[in-house]
Amino acid sequence: MQERLLAELTGAVGASHVLTAPETTAGHLTDVTGRYRGDALAVVRPANTDEVAAVLRACHDAGVAVVPQGGNTGLVGGAVPGPGQVLLSTTRLTGQVTIDPAARTLAAPAGQTLAAAQAAAADAGFTLGLDLAARDSATLGGMVATNAGGLQMIRHGDTRSRLLGLTAVTADGRVLRRWKPLRKDNVGYHLPSLIAGSEGTLAVVTEVLLRLSIPSGPTRTALIGVDTVAGALTLVTAAERAGLTIEAAEIMTGAGLEMVRTHLGVADPLGTPARYALLLEVSAPARVEELLTGVLAAEQGRIAEAVVDSGAARRLWRLREQHTETIGRLSRTSPLKLDVTLPAGALDGFVEQVPGVVAQAAETARADGADGADGGPAHTVCFGHVGDGNIHVNVLDLPEDDEDPAGVRHAVTDAVLRLVTGHDGSISAEHGIGRAKAPWLVLGRGAVDRELMAVVRRAFDPRGVLNPGVLDFGAAGAPEG
Repeated sequence: MQERLLAELTGAVGASHVLTAPETTAGHLTDVTGRYRGDALAVVRPANTDEVAAVLRACHDAGVAVVPQGGNTGLVGGAVPGPGQVLLSTTRLTGQVTIDPAARTLAAPAGQTLAAAQAAAADAGFTLGLDLAARDSATLGGMVATNAGGLQMIRHGDTRSRLLGLTAVTADGRVLRRWKPLRKDNVGYHLPSLIAGSEGTLAVVTEVLLRLSIPSGPTRTALIGVDTVAGALTLVTAAERAGLTIEAAEIMTGAGLEMVRTHLGVADPLGTPARYALLLEVSAPARVEELLTGVLAAEQGRIAEAVVDSGAARRLWRLREQHTETIGRLSRTSPLKLDVTLPAGALDGFVEQVPGVVAQAAETARADGADGADGGPAHTVCFGHVGDGNIHVNVLDLPEDDEDPAGVRHAVTDAVLRLVTGHDGSISAEHGIGRAKAPWLVLGRGAVDRELMAVVRRAFDPRGVLNPGVLDFGAAGAPEG
């Protein structure tokens, strides 16, 4: 049966795009964190919607599960296949990016990278309103599938809010095309919004239609040293009250900033050390620097020191965007990455509590485990999109899963996610649930909520062949503890 399926897949996409040899599949079978490693019957690379439909029909008829994968930049193991499954890579779904200036829309194949879409929008005098540090690798279809947020969400919203239409293929090979460049189209359920954030469990996105915006006026970016996260939020509010538009608001710890700065070998832009650093990008039609300077002067009691750059402010933004790469390089093991959202009023307390909670959970797990106190201390680094409450909790130097009989990673994850829910937050802000957070799905959604989502999934994919193990609402149960 496998040989027959491989022959059908070869007929659909061509022999050179059905990969089975380990040297050609390896890059698809490990996620960007290095923590999740999979296996597959084959990696299949269709080039258009018709080929995607043919691949899905063949796999559906054979009863073989399919795991869709975009740029493979996810952090929760949501696009890693298992033995006997087919990985459907969308990276060949590329081609022309089309701008409609009158409708202010961008149409593109789902495999097109975010960076390419941004460039096309900018060339036409617009902005896409979406930005990620992984812009050169992340694909538009993957961003829809995970409802990516990113650096500009505070200004323009998440991917779902930019999505006007899409083409997608269901598990049995049917093609859904909802494609109208309309801001108002109120006919039944908005299926594109439902597919957005579904993590490849409802359909495979092959084309996207996104809303564009007019670029902001002149911008200024400030790196501001503050003593508390609450103080950073007060500065964001003060800037808005002064008439400035917030383009981005990012928080870093002083220790995390120093870690990145030392790793990059660059000078400290802030002469006075601070517990936290707020990276604030603002815009205004005129007098932007004057307005920003006025805010900093009025709030100087909250500020250790501040530096302001104009334009793209790449030297300041680099310090924020290099956090992920630096953490990955400096951790002795694959970092544990927990992407969470907190209510604004809980951010300060949460960020202060996290390092202690992590240390205690790791220590307790090691003491209770069969191997005793195995491994060194865990090192926690927090940063994220403070303007929308999104914090990235990164824990370095934990033992790898296959070298962790004491269950240290599980214990730390459990402790942090329970702390999040204790603050009435969300266990997933912008990367989804994937496989990493599957045991904790029950913390994020109630019983009726999960039951209804399970019904929706079965309606799209009755056989459960699309990305099994991800968003398995029927199997979700509370982890022990």
